[in-house]
Amino acid sequence: MHRKRKLIEHLIMQLNAIYQTALTAAKRAHSTATDKANVAENKYDTLGLEAAYLAEGQAKRASECRADLEAIQNLTALDYSLNDPIVVGSLVILIDQNEKSLSLFLAPVSGGLKFVFEDQTMVVITPSSPLGKILRGKFVDDEFEFGSAQHKKNYRISDIS
Repeated sequence: MHRKRKLIEHLIMQLNAIYQTALTAAKRAHSTATDKANVAENKYDTLGLEAAYLAEGQAKRASECRADLEAIQNLTALDYSLNDPIVVGSLVILIDQNEKSLSLFLAPVSGGLKFVFEDQTMVVITPSSPLGKILRGKFVDDEFEFGSAQHKKNYRISDIS
């Protein structure tokens, strides 16, 4: 469990950095939108309007990043045994048909985020993602196919923690 707590703390640091970047971008966009130099000189001058739309989008992005950060901060590092199924908060190791491993962390938010933790690339997936839907409720040594057409792979769940 200590390793998973460290993983969650590492993910929190990653999400905090993303949030800080989004917050800086939102502040910069707001500053541009409210700058006197961007006041429209005629009806065709849309720089100020475009800057306002950008500021609104950046503020929304920063708010979403903050919500993701808070959701992960509230995530509990649960203890698992070999008899426990995959749930939100599980660290899952998959092995494909070529014996290549894939490390996944099933989180409530931030799906698609990749980061390196203890020399291992981790991918965050959510329960609503296609892979997350397949994995929820599965156990160690369960096998499944994932992908479509020529990209379909066979996986075995080698570890859950």
